Amino acid sequence: MKHKILKYDPYLSPYREDFDLRMSRYQDALARLGDLQEFANGHQYFGFHKTESGWYYREWAPEADKLYLTGDFCNWNRYAYPLQKKENGVFELFLPGQDSLRDGAEVMCIVVNNGQELERIPLYANYVVQNPETGVWNARIYDAPPFAWTDAGFKPQKKLFIYECHIGMAQEEGKVGSYEEFRVNILPRIKKLGYNTIQIMAIMEHPYYASFGYQVTNFFATSSRFGRPEELKKLIDTAHKMGIAVLLDVVHSHACLNTREGINEFDGTDYQFFHAGDRGNHPAWNTKCFNYGKDEVIHFLLSNLKYYLTEFHFDGFRFDGVTSMLYHDHGLGVAFTDYSKYFSMNTDVEAVTYLQLATTLCRQVNPNAILIAEDMSALPGLCVPIADGGVGFDYRLAMGQPDMWIRLLKEVPDEHWDLHHIYYELTCRRPKEKVIGYCESHDQALVGDKTLMFRLCDQEMYWSMAKDRESLVIDRGLALHKLLRLITMTLGGDGYLTFMGNEFGHPEWIDFPREGNGWSYHYCRRQWHLADDKRLKYHYLRDFEQAAVKLCKQTRLLGSPDRQLAVDNSKKVLAYGKKDLIFVFNFHPENAYEGSFIPVPQPGDYRVVMSTDDFCFGGFGRVYHQVYTTTEQNGQAGILLYLPPRTAIVLKQVK
Repeated sequence: MKHKILKYDPYLSPYREDFDLRMSRYQDALARLGDLQEFANGHQYFGFHKTESGWYYREWAPEADKLYLTGDFCNWNRYAYPLQKKENGVFELFLPGQDSLRDGAEVMCIVVNNGQELERIPLYANYVVQNPETGVWNARIYDAPPFAWTDAGFKPQKKLFIYECHIGMAQEEGKVGSYEEFRVNILPRIKKLGYNTIQIMAIMEHPYYASFGYQVTNFFATSSRFGRPEELKKLIDTAHKMGIAVLLDVVHSHACLNTREGINEFDGTDYQFFHAGDRGNHPAWNTKCFNYGKDEVIHFLLSNLKYYLTEFHFDGFRFDGVTSMLYHDHGLGVAFTDYSKYFSMNTDVEAVTYLQLATTLCRQVNPNAILIAEDMSALPGLCVPIADGGVGFDYRLAMGQPDMWIRLLKEVPDEHWDLHHIYYELTCRRPKEKVIGYCESHDQALVGDKTLMFRLCDQEMYWSMAKDRESLVIDRGLALHKLLRLITMTLGGDGYLTFMGNEFGHPEWIDFPREGNGWSYHYCRRQWHLADDKRLKYHYLRDFEQAAVKLCKQTRLLGSPDRQLAVDNSKKVLAYGKKDLIFVFNFHPENAYEGSFIPVPQPGDYRVVMSTDDFCFGGFGRVYHQVYTTTEQNGQAGILLYLPPRTAIVLKQVK
């Protein structure tokens, strides 16, 4: 086979056979499964479906002997409604009359395996609710009228500014927030900030709130703790009317151990959806690992993707834990220092094939779908089209970027930062592959880690963020926060991501209610009033973020080629050009430079369009918004700038 990816990256040539295997397995799967869109309709067959004559209920439980449906509609009689066993492990029940089940009715499946009776929530349940008194989770019949969508023709913008968010902790009050509160209160903030995409976490139902949504039990149920499914649809419809795309943080890398309310051991075996024995247990996460080699598992997972694309109009997915999927050792403790680490017996080729099928299906359902992979290994070809030998994602999260910033802030005084290293880390890409750059996501905001601003300032934020308080610690934090976010936004990728609240330097961390904190919501919320209060300094950071996003959007800067213009590690000065903009950074904590010569691509006039030192961004106003005319040194055109310490200046060529 010929693979274009080998032309993009000649260093992959020794692994041609691996790409041959990748593509042959993909083609074999397509031939075996047939029309993917038809194949991925499990949600239209299994589960509960109302017809003109009554209700159908179907399950796939290949190793079960008997199945029964029970619930409050039959006073929880466990054996009143047996399902009929059909072919290929399918069980079916018909309940005559449209009123035999009602919206909100609690239901449960009784599975009999080898004489053992097991209580199970239906696999395709689309509404699962926890009893506030007993703590028990049960499925409920969801029978709402069809949602009246108004988003026909919506298409995501090409340059992605992604606002990662969590519905439950998006409100300021100490409680679990709702879809409706997010729609009314938070979407307008995101729109005003300039972000054009939201990536919603913790939507797929999960019983343990503090898992951040990563221990999914019910794959077709949207989290009921935030509201009903139609309220999520209304949120998405409203976002689309605002021009905001909506991505789902989808978890197909593993599943929760829970059996009664999960899919684990639904039919009484540990291998219905997962690998049997130890291989089916994730050693680090204490979760279950899918068997991507089973067509029935592929059917379940692909149907899950199509369900969210069609039923909820999600615009795509951020696939969680892709590294864990790609390797038999889940990438744990592996340093991916050379290409041989990607092409060995450690690669889970079945998972690669599943991901190729997943990206193919999403493209068929919605050609404009956005697909992002969370992969720290940077598998070659992950974000290359399948036709070229890739896996088909649009973007990979540049997970090394926040790691770099946290490592520098923890271990290296900023006067010793290596600007060559920073520039390399922010601009290094696989050939023909796109990444989403970011300084910090939810990972850096959790207990056990710190956001950039909290790491920069720590407890000083508690008493020195008022405008009438002077603090060198806060001055340093404000300055570096702006520098790090500007350089990452403009250099770090083809898209940009942040976690909600981080744009204004949200203090403290995220800590979900748990036994260790007295089940408190104090740290599981966002203190929006801090950025709204003009007496405090937080709004400086928010206002800067808004201006930086606006500048990048107006110039379509993300993903455009960059040109390094100057690097002086001794002075801590870095300059680069993108399109007709020049970015000049002085990272030095103390030294200002008068008349510093900055090379530019073309002679002419350059006007200052932004400075991190502007008064409106909490700076000291040491940079004048004037026009600079180039001079020449040693045959090179350049401008002479005054560079204050810990300041970035953006100039635009005057045409």
